[in-house]
Amino acid sequence: MALRIALGLAMTAVGFAVAGHRLWWLYRLARRGQPAPERIEAVRSGIGERITAQLAEVFGQRKLLKWSLPGLAHFFVFWAFVILLTVYIEAYGALFDHDFHIPLIGTWPVLGFAQDFIAVAAFCGLVAFGAIRIRTSPKRLDRGSRFYRSHLGGAWLILFMIFNVFWTMFLFRGSAINTGAFPYRTGAFVSEGAAAALAPLGEGVNGALETAGLLAHLAVMLTFLVIIAYSKHLHIFLAPLNVLFSRRPDGLGPLLPMRSNGKVIDFEDADPDEDVFGRSKVEDFTWKGLLDFATCTECGRCQSQCPAWNTGKPLNPKLVITDLRDHALAKAPYILASSDEEREKLPDEVKAEAERPLVGDEAAGGVIHPDVLWSCTTCGACVEQCPVDIEHVDHILDMRRYQVLIESSFPSEANTLLKNLENKANPWGLNAEARLDWTEGLDFEVPVVDEKVPDDVEYLFWVGCAGALEDRAKKTTRAIAELLHLAGVKFAVLGPMEGCTGDPARRIGNEFLFQMLAQQNVETLNEAFGDRPAKKIVAMCPHCFNTLSREYPQIGGDYDVVHHTQLLSQLVAEGRLTPVTPIEESITYHDPCYLGRHNKVYTPPREILANVPGMQAREMHRCRDRGFCCGAGGARMWMEERIGKRVNAERVDEALALDPDLVSTACPFCLVMLGDAIAEKKQSGDAKESLEIVDVAQLLVRSVRQQEQPAERSS
Repeated sequence: MALRIALGLAMTAVGFAVAGHRLWWLYRLARRGQPAPERIEAVRSGIGERITAQLAEVFGQRKLLKWSLPGLAHFFVFWAFVILLTVYIEAYGALFDHDFHIPLIGTWPVLGFAQDFIAVAAFCGLVAFGAIRIRTSPKRLDRGSRFYRSHLGGAWLILFMIFNVFWTMFLFRGSAINTGAFPYRTGAFVSEGAAAALAPLGEGVNGALETAGLLAHLAVMLTFLVIIAYSKHLHIFLAPLNVLFSRRPDGLGPLLPMRSNGKVIDFEDADPDEDVFGRSKVEDFTWKGLLDFATCTECGRCQSQCPAWNTGKPLNPKLVITDLRDHALAKAPYILASSDEEREKLPDEVKAEAERPLVGDEAAGGVIHPDVLWSCTTCGACVEQCPVDIEHVDHILDMRRYQVLIESSFPSEANTLLKNLENKANPWGLNAEARLDWTEGLDFEVPVVDEKVPDDVEYLFWVGCAGALEDRAKKTTRAIAELLHLAGVKFAVLGPMEGCTGDPARRIGNEFLFQMLAQQNVETLNEAFGDRPAKKIVAMCPHCFNTLSREYPQIGGDYDVVHHTQLLSQLVAEGRLTPVTPIEESITYHDPCYLGRHNKVYTPPREILANVPGMQAREMHRCRDRGFCCGAGGARMWMEERIGKRVNAERVDEALALDPDLVSTACPFCLVMLGDAIAEKKQSGDAKESLEIVDVAQLLVRSVRQQEQPAERSS
């Protein structure tokens, strides 16, 4: 007994010392990242929401279960880690007390059954994982595999170690039954089977096997702990932390403001020599960013959903995270060095890693290639699918911020966009007076706010730059205005007083220009609403909707903002709008990223379509939270797409596979991008001439009209 205790404690001391040293080193590295006080405050102020997220994402494995078989396998393996902790409590207790059992629950048959059952279920999960690994062998790990460039060698070791946990557990428990030291009389069915197999060996042999199995079981756990600490499987411990400090348990929503040393940067009082503008070095990322890098499981679910990667571009969200992680670990001795003298003594390879630019082409030896950075549409598919809540988009945009604000390095065609936003407050560079051109020809008057929103106005209609200035989007604007008029909703517009919300500037990385545009709009809106208790805005564009509702509160603009599909769906449900004219056509709906993934608005547009008589709706296979981007987000609408297949063409090909008569959406950017792709398909003969791209509001207004009028056709 004494030898057993000594060996057990010695192994434990060594295992915890080795793993603890590594974890302390990683903690010190994370502490070198920028502060992120907003993460701590978010947890403090929303602890209930955070607990719900833990239950759903960590214990419920919500995102992983979307992937059926591998998700179910991971579910069982995860819960094996949780439930089998009780077996290790029993094992350590048995070191000191041969008849040990967990107080209160230690002889409960249900626990014994649960321990054995989860071990068997997790073993089945191991078999499933092994089959998946064999099927995706290195010969098949090409660009199309979600395990492309993942580190797979360690995966087999982990599967082997988990298997060792199971067989040592049943050896220990089976022999313990035969020596009379097992706490459960019934329930542990596999352990009982092991006991039956070992019983013929006699009590003496079973006593020796009990000690050997116990020590082997502990040794496997301690070895496993060290392996985890030094591998990507550290996510076993870090994933719950990452989910806890994730900034958006529900929807991707807003982009965080730029911070330096934990404080939001005031551009009027910023110091280029002291403040951190974006990310130019890996240690410029916050501790949450470094936590993201260390948490990545390399599962590749992000890359499988990425529109850039799926259309032949170099952006792979998984590789962005793993390349940054590998760079951080390689540079860590330099980052952790306490003096220049200590840095001078470092190996040459560490010094070379420290000198690598964070963003640069092959010649510069950059960690992230500029083409990777500028391929991102900020659609958020990567973040939505990540089972451990890594925030890929934030990190990409933070690197963009440094490139734009400090290096002035960005695609040349974006120059025109930024100049137009700065000089004319819209991407097209048109005069403010043109913002009311869409009202011409309407058979009712659209009230324009002079100084204050009139008391009888319920909603301020935020038209947006595209809705006011882009010809195809103007049709949607007119349809929304007509529907609001028919429903008796009192609304008004700002007209020339409205300016770009700043979304394109912020997503391209020009935070300074965003704040300039946003502050001007907030001042206009606050003055227009005055002291009204209800500051209601209906926005046509999902990008405007997201910025007004989720980002303007960062700079003092708090409004009650709805998207036009939300309001129109409500008006239909209340009977204030009644679709009567049948539209006997088949349709497929495209989810705008900034309406869907960023704000979780999936149902209202579909409810509108469902209420239109005769409409036959069919879903593309990538829809709702797995919807495929149109390619316009992240200011990509104003940049050329020179690498790979066009994202909008890929999405239209998916729609064409359903042979629809109509493709609908609820975003002016999507309307333009999908419309351009459809026009090209018509020219090449790959799409029928009658195929039309429309906003759901256009379809609704056609059906609501008592007498069918000639339909507006658009390409």
